Amino acid sequence: MEATNKGLFLHVLKGPWIMVFASFIIMSTAGTPYAFGLYSNVLKSVLGYDQSTLNLISFFKDVGTNVGVLSGLLAEVTPPWFVLSVGAVMNVFGYLMIWLAVTQKMAKPHVWMMCLYICLGANSTAFANTGAMVTCIKNFPESRGIVLGLLKGYVGLSGAILTQLYHAFYYNDPKSLILLVGWLPALINIAFAPFIRLMKVARQSNELQVFYNFLYITFGLAGFLMIMIIIEQKVSFTQSEYGGSAAAVLFLLFLPLGIAIVEEIKLWRSKKLALSDGSQLQVITDNTKTEASPSLPQASPVSVNLLREPSTEKQVSCWSNVFTPPQRGEDYSILQALFSIDMLILFYTVIAGVGGTLTAIDNLGQMGLSLGYSQRSISTFVSLVSIWNYLGRVMGGLVSEILLKKYKFPRPLMLTIILLVACVGHLLVAYHPPGGLYVASVIIGFCFGAQWSVVFTSISEIFGLKYYSTLYNFGSVASPIGLYVLNVTVTGHLYDKEARKQLAALGLTRKAGQALNCTGVQCFRLSFIIIAAVTLSGALVSVILVLRTRKFYKNDIYKKFREEAKLAEKEMAFAGH
Repeated sequence: MEATNKGLFLHVLKGPWIMVFASFIIMSTAGTPYAFGLYSNVLKSVLGYDQSTLNLISFFKDVGTNVGVLSGLLAEVTPPWFVLSVGAVMNVFGYLMIWLAVTQKMAKPHVWMMCLYICLGANSTAFANTGAMVTCIKNFPESRGIVLGLLKGYVGLSGAILTQLYHAFYYNDPKSLILLVGWLPALINIAFAPFIRLMKVARQSNELQVFYNFLYITFGLAGFLMIMIIIEQKVSFTQSEYGGSAAAVLFLLFLPLGIAIVEEIKLWRSKKLALSDGSQLQVITDNTKTEASPSLPQASPVSVNLLREPSTEKQVSCWSNVFTPPQRGEDYSILQALFSIDMLILFYTVIAGVGGTLTAIDNLGQMGLSLGYSQRSISTFVSLVSIWNYLGRVMGGLVSEILLKKYKFPRPLMLTIILLVACVGHLLVAYHPPGGLYVASVIIGFCFGAQWSVVFTSISEIFGLKYYSTLYNFGSVASPIGLYVLNVTVTGHLYDKEARKQLAALGLTRKAGQALNCTGVQCFRLSFIIIAAVTLSGALVSVILVLRTRKFYKNDIYKKFREEAKLAEKEMAFAGH
């Protein structure tokens, strides 16, 4: 009995559903860059930056967040736990240096140093995405839409989650928020990294239902956070009351653990039955290739590996077939994907769409100040963006998955619709009707999240999963390009130009080290008219991808995964006899 209990315990710890739960927790603190709006004003005032300088720092934050090619290449040759650990070290170093600068515990750093610190700190997000999310998608290839939506959803919620924890730990000290985003995600990564591993997983009959159960819990978490945001807008909380709210958030964060344990026990029982009749589905981790685990029966040596073994065929130069890619849905090489027209189209849509929405998110704090909103209202905007960012990520993945499976609705067409809706949000910022910033924060947050889910799932479907770690991160690179053009070159420049015009009208001049602030709707009007036009161009370009992939999406794009899963079931059943 003791040996059986020990085997069950080890099985639960090494199981796929515990791995999914661990990924949820890692992702729930991986969105630290989205909290930038809560402490950007502190950076500006303490260090005496103008808007262009602040936007430059914001740009390098998003370079770090989205340029994850290093983490992708590292993931090709090292296990996920190592990728997550490297990200944790970068997170601590980057944000700790920013905290030391803002609290004036060290000499005021040069602007390039601040850019470097925030780039390194934010780059830990790419390592978390690559280590946890890419691993999950490879382990559950048939449910990739909802898996990606859920995990990206937790990233979207992380801004609101960190806000609740920040108020509980530090009350209303924006400088301490920087310290929190430095130590908490790193601690989470180190603690849960051992549970993240690639597995050879044959399809489970109730797989999709389990993910729906997880989804219902995340809806509850998002709903609770939304209620707390509304209440905190109306009522002033004490630190102990924030502590109660944070405790409820932590309970909802760990609630999926119960579902994961129940599912692992079911898998354990099915494996016990498989020893006698060989008819049940087995899940084998990569550790079983060399030795038998106490919790897992030894697999047949011919079991199907969905991650595909390296080819034994004669290798040819990686450049020789760059322009002769396989059919869509098969495994492209990295160069075949990067030089394909489909990837170039996706790249431009990310530049236009994500670049525009991210510019709006990064400037929420400054937009709120220029339009006369209180600091509490600005905190509400940041939290609203976080909530709707979550909903966009989850619904973008889930709805596009349902429409694809039921109606063969091309996923790129969903991207076109999202970009058109984003244009409405940008125009609301530009013209600011009464309450316009509240509505704009909802639209922009939703569209920002939905774009990521649809783009990353499309990349996995069109170019295959073999090199997804690298291709996923290459898709992210487009975001900071769009952000630099739209945020630093356009928005920051036009904001500072209007601010200097207002100072000149008052007969004042800016003193050295004084923050440069602008007041009124005209501060961001022209910028967001330009951003709306660029986003519209992205929507029009995405239509080309819709036309190019319409035949591909009319087919059963997940057929090969089902066939491999059925073959694995038969071989495992045979091995059981």
